[in-house]
Amino acid sequence: MSELHKFLFDGMPVRGMIVRLTDSWTEILARRAANSETGAYAPPVRDMLGEMAAAGVLMQSNIKFNGALVLQVFGDGPVKVAVAEVQPDLSLRATAKVMGDVPVSARLPDMVNVNNKGRCAITLDPKDKFPGQQPYQGVVPLFGDKHEKLDKLSEVLEHYMLQSEQLDTRLILAADDKVAAGLLIQRLPTQGEKNIAALEEGRAGADIGLNEDYNRIAILAATLTREELLTLDVDTILHRLFWEEKVIRFEPQSPRFACTCSRERVGHMIRGLGVAEAESILAEREQIEVGCDFCGKQYRFDAVDAAQLFTSPGDQPPATPTVQ
Repeated sequence: MSELHKFLFDGMPVRGMIVRLTDSWTEILARRAANSETGAYAPPVRDMLGEMAAAGVLMQSNIKFNGALVLQVFGDGPVKVAVAEVQPDLSLRATAKVMGDVPVSARLPDMVNVNNKGRCAITLDPKDKFPGQQPYQGVVPLFGDKHEKLDKLSEVLEHYMLQSEQLDTRLILAADDKVAAGLLIQRLPTQGEKNIAALEEGRAGADIGLNEDYNRIAILAATLTREELLTLDVDTILHRLFWEEKVIRFEPQSPRFACTCSRERVGHMIRGLGVAEAESILAEREQIEVGCDFCGKQYRFDAVDAAQLFTSPGDQPPATPTVQ
């Protein structure tokens, strides 16, 4: 089963978490492969999306937020957009829209940042919104401070977390056709510290020592190889990396695949098209068919269904059977 483990380093302002998505990740891939229109992802796209799924679980579990965390990468390459969405209970889904061929050797810049126009967006969408409340979204480019292209998603997200949370973070990500995994190490703020910039302005020796603790742990984490992250169990990884440290561990959690699509949501989308557009589609195809990019479910609305949507906008969409 997929698993997420959180831990602390005793006596240090450093926390960590490690995630291994197994059954949840292979289900995402299986649903994509079963789609006759799209087929399976090319290996580089698959691995990038797996890293996004693992990172999304780590980031969602790192915050206290009652809503969805949506991680998106989009740009000007063959991968037009890739999305990983994680709910507060760690249920997740992920998909990517690809137009054109992706070479086996393609890296992040080749897929979404050909002309340095790629972006990474992290959206926090509250479950129970107040009137007028909008989701919070942070966007960062896929290049560094010196405008150099970043080759790894982990580098992009480390940069984002330093900017948004003002906390140093080390992130190791990897994925293949069986596992999507990630390790996150983060420096916690010490008492009375406002942000990382305060350290740069000079602080007492005690604070410097605390920062050195984080640096040492982060360096150890960086020695974890892709193969180790994908093949070793959590206990083995933590022992190999931090066997000299006193690690305080918490009860593991179990991320799982789940899709939030529904006939009601699709009905609202069709209403958004307007009567004229809906009638145009019906005249051409005799029914409106919408497929979910995340789970592959197909929703069909005939002329009677569509008429009910527009004549009774406050009602639930009619219960026409879903086509799997």
